[in-house]
Amino acid sequence: MTAMKRILTAAVLMVMTMQAQVKVEKVAWKGWPNCYRISNGEVELIVTSDVGPRVMHYALAGGQNVLKEFAEQMGKSGEADYQLRGGHRLWVAPEALETSWALDNGRVKIETRADGLTATQPVDSAGFEKSIKITMAAAGSAVTLDHKAVYSGVKPLEMAPWTLTMMAPGGRAITGFPPRGTHPKDLLPTNPLVLWAYTNLADKRWAFYEKYLTLRQDPAVAKPQKLGSFNADSWGAYALGDVLFTKRTEAFANRRYPDFGCSFETFTNGDMLEMEFLGPLRRLTKGQSATLTEHWTLRRGVDFGSWTEADLDRVLGPALAERPAQKKPAGRKR
Repeated sequence: MTAMKRILTAAVLMVMTMQAQVKVEKVAWKGWPNCYRISNGEVELIVTSDVGPRVMHYALAGGQNVLKEFAEQMGKSGEADYQLRGGHRLWVAPEALETSWALDNGRVKIETRADGLTATQPVDSAGFEKSIKITMAAAGSAVTLDHKAVYSGVKPLEMAPWTLTMMAPGGRAITGFPPRGTHPKDLLPTNPLVLWAYTNLADKRWAFYEKYLTLRQDPAVAKPQKLGSFNADSWGAYALGDVLFTKRTEAFANRRYPDFGCSFETFTNGDMLEMEFLGPLRRLTKGQSATLTEHWTLRRGVDFGSWTEADLDRVLGPALAERPAQKKPAGRKR
């Protein structure tokens, strides 16, 4: 065997070994008999095929699920009305009962791969076939989620993909603004900060920094709060105990976005906190689709200290230093 052949053989064996580190298995979980666990020994993710498509569990090995679970809705299916249920889902924006709140209480198709799976829902009442393709890294906590909504309606519809991640209670969400500048050098605005009719900036769960915005989830406060913003490097983080969850996507300044131009929104009430990405708006006709890709990570041993700007820089710097590979602008596929 030549030296080149030995190198190629070793490379192939290395790739095969790395792929083998990701395990996909069918399991029963929380009352649902048809769930799938994806794990690599460091992190695990669970999707149920009994409802959805939903990611219901994401945790470091032996650790707490960072996603919300509505205990009374676990293990159930076939309900006549919408169930928040928990976890992570794909919706359609702008928000409307007819489209966004289309039921996802039935079985989904699961296609497994060596490094993950794809969960696909039959066409819903709004005319969308929704799917989430999940790919787990061979090592570490990184997971990529490719969301796709294929439209089969008769009338053209303007929409945007909308991905919502419900976080377990008791944590604190963080997002960042576009790069800051100085006056009078930087005279033009950089991004919107969007309010809802129930938004109250005096609510003590909000905290505003020069580069960051945080929202604390408090189980003792039922009143909802929500804000939206735009950042080409859209990201959200959630600190729960000493664990930090991050989700990230790319937004496009030359595209129109829902909700007065939001690529990121965060919502809380007494039950949970939601971090949400929105893709650009596009007008779909039958057979066309819109997509949105986001990247997840988990880190253990995180300490934000006194939650000063310096503390946020110290913790978030390493967490956001590794930028995921960017794809073509979302929503362009047919």
